[in-house]
Amino acid sequence: MLDQSAQKSAQKSAQDKSEGSSGRASGPLAGFRIVEFAGIGPGPFACMMLADMGADVVTLDRVGAKKSMKSVAGRGRKLIELDLKDKGAIAEVLDLLASADALIEGFRPGVMERLGLGPDVVLARNPKLVYGRMTGWGQEGPLANAAGHDINYISITGALAAIGTKEAPVPPLNLVGDFGGGALYLVVGVLAALLEAQKSGKGQVVDAAMCDGAASLMSFFFDMTTIGRWTEERNQNFLDGGAHFYGVYECACGHFISIGSIEPQFYALLREHAGLTDADFDAQMDRKAWPALKEKLKAVFKSKTREDWCRIMEGTDICFAPVLTMSEATQHPHMVARNVFIERHGVKQPAPAPRFSRTPSAVREPEAAEITAVTKAWKR
Repeated sequence: MLDQSAQKSAQKSAQDKSEGSSGRASGPLAGFRIVEFAGIGPGPFACMMLADMGADVVTLDRVGAKKSMKSVAGRGRKLIELDLKDKGAIAEVLDLLASADALIEGFRPGVMERLGLGPDVVLARNPKLVYGRMTGWGQEGPLANAAGHDINYISITGALAAIGTKEAPVPPLNLVGDFGGGALYLVVGVLAALLEAQKSGKGQVVDAAMCDGAASLMSFFFDMTTIGRWTEERNQNFLDGGAHFYGVYECACGHFISIGSIEPQFYALLREHAGLTDADFDAQMDRKAWPALKEKLKAVFKSKTREDWCRIMEGTDICFAPVLTMSEATQHPHMVARNVFIERHGVKQPAPAPRFSRTPSAVREPEAAEITAVTKAWKR
């Protein structure tokens, strides 16, 4: 454990790295220019990642929107307020896009076309532009123009049906559709298209649909089903809460811990440290034995507090971790030592990820003078 002074020092170092990066952008995408059409959810998150990696991102938003400096997903970008119903503003946007490397929008299909900013128009003006489109259902298909949210997009992929209790599916926040299947696939697609554009000199449209990405994330489970190692019933498999050696358990204090002792050597360590001498625990991979073994393990973990189990198991190869709240996570010694969280404008938040050895990412705050008009969008 780090003492309080060491924790504060590590946190201050992370904060200095973040807040001290208000000048030129650093990161592997430094020099790339991206125009973001303001939205919610996965689009802003994707642009946050691109900005963290050094891209010069300009966000176009409605008049009066104003920039919240405390926004986590909105960090690192310049803001331009304008009325997209104004033909003069559209002309300015086209001028801006003429010198951009990528565009990211998250409207329903057809909206950008009706504004006069569809791919045909924009790519005619800037043939090398990467046109990133973020939607739930995709640009075409029977549901393309229907409203939806993360929970709906993951429902039709098989993902939601596989997550939850035996009685009912449980929404995994909006991590699988919005951010996993949406934002991250958009970032990967835009980066791949930018690489290709550097070789070919030609841009293209990146159609990132959350239902596509969420389905792609299920690849492993489709694989496991094919070879007979996965059943579609919840709580019957080794990764969905069915197995006693992979799950979450309540402790005497009311807090929870997690274990993932899948491999035989890790399972042996679990048995050793938890005192599981009962011969019934020999049947690790016997699915029929899992329910009874889970009940026995519940009683074992309920006998000590989370802090007790951390002293016994944390740092071993049991594959163990305490289940922490967001506020607790910011104080965990490992997270503090790695500066996983930073403080920006008084708000604790995750630091940029992933990490780069030569061109480190950082949170860049545009100066007030930069947030003025389209004509000053790329001012350094």
